Amino acid sequence: MIIINERLRNAILIALADKETMSILDCAMIKSKSMTEIVRETKIPQTSTFRKIKWLLDEGLLMVDSIVITREGKKSSLFKSVLRSIDVRYDFGNLVEVDVIHNIDPTEKIAVKLFSLNSS
Repeated sequence: MIIINERLRNAILIALADKETMSILDCAMIKSKSMTEIVRETKIPQTSTFRKIKWLLDEGLLMVDSIVITREGKKSSLFKSVLRSIDVRYDFGNLVEVDVIHNIDPTEKIAVKLFSLNSS
């Protein structure tokens, strides 16, 4: 899917240019992760991780996949990357073209919800 929205296209390009932001997206690509898991796996300082996750959420590149209750009774959001693949093309005199493949599999989401209803 080619991104036409200029703001989203620019956000994707900015994310690709930042090593830590790319690490966060990579970390949450396959499996949804909490902020604590992302900090531990990427070794990015907690404050930077929090700030970058907030930016990624605001720009629509990361989503809250689910909210869980921890053993301590606190709510914890699990984050997942919205995009699985990004292809950027530049041709002299034309706009930068950003082509993406979404990371959201509708069948997987339906199956997870269906099986979570059966387990209660």
